[in-house]
Amino acid sequence: MLKGRPPDLVGMETPTGDAGIYARESSYLDRFVQFGEAGDRIISLSFPSAPEADAGADHSLLDRIEEYLQGTEDDFADVTVGLTVPTDQRRVLEAVREIPYGEDASVAQLARMTPDLDDDDQADLTAVREALAANPVPLLIPDHRVRDGPSAAPPPVEQKLRAVEGL
Repeated sequence: MLKGRPPDLVGMETPTGDAGIYARESSYLDRFVQFGEAGDRIISLSFPSAPEADAGADHSLLDRIEEYLQGTEDDFADVTVGLTVPTDQRRVLEAVREIPYGEDASVAQLARMTPDLDDDDQADLTAVREALAANPVPLLIPDHRVRDGPSAAPPPVEQKLRAVEGL
């Protein structure tokens, strides 16, 4: 079984291989969860107050996110993300995915986790913060687990994601 996935979801394929935009309203977040999928990759995730007009509401990843927001542990590690960010930001965001569910890290710790970055170098710490702010898929790359860094999610959403995980 994959870590963090409920037993009944183990065989579920995510993403679906389709292209499109999917969104569903979350009463917990008091806004929508919306993502873009291209082929086998999730390329964007946001929390708009209203979804795109052509967004579909039926997707297995939306089901998983809804369950996560209701308290089901899920680290989304098996979800394939298509990062279209510079290489230095990619390294930081890949390190963020290594922070376990229910745990957090500081910007300095994240710099130490990231290849070729030094947590004593202010430019490297700034680079970490910039990568977090540019995260195209918050939640799937859980920048809410970096306690003293910016999140690409709106502050009220970041706070609720931290609360879900007891942070």
